[in-house]
Amino acid sequence: MSPRLSKAVQYVLIGGMLAAALALMALKVVLPPDERSIDAIIVHCTATPLGRAVTVDDIDRWHKARGWKGIGYHYVVDLEGKVHAGRPLDQTGAHCLGHNAHSIGVCYVGGLDAQGRPADTRTPEQKEAIRKLIGMLQKKYPNAKVYGHRHFNNTACPCFDADSEYGTP
Repeated sequence: MSPRLSKAVQYVLIGGMLAAALALMALKVVLPPDERSIDAIIVHCTATPLGRAVTVDDIDRWHKARGWKGIGYHYVVDLEGKVHAGRPLDQTGAHCLGHNAHSIGVCYVGGLDAQGRPADTRTPEQKEAIRKLIGMLQKKYPNAKVYGHRHFNNTACPCFDADSEYGTP
């Protein structure tokens, strides 16, 4: 503080700065949770056979049957490459145990061959849509790295090496 200001004025300024700081801290509590601290984009598959159409509503039903409040993925990419919204981004996902609070879940329809074995069944349209979606998400969350679900859990999901395909070591 400047020595030219009286002690009373200095106390008012300090008090005002403290009040402003407290107000900012309070704002953080009431700000919408849309600004979650996101450091991961986790790619999944539905683990359904090649060519089988699956909708967001189907996944929502499956996840509710598991006791969840609804679809756990934030986005679903269908067989034609259309991107569908799942769980809102401002809500914590339910797609990767231990990593939901700080990640976005992206799921493509497929992941199993005709015999039910894990396989990269992405259509060219899905590949392009996933790449564009991840690019958009990385602009919104520049610190987010891309991982396949299998990076965190003992699973084949998403049935291709998403870590290396999308540039995350």
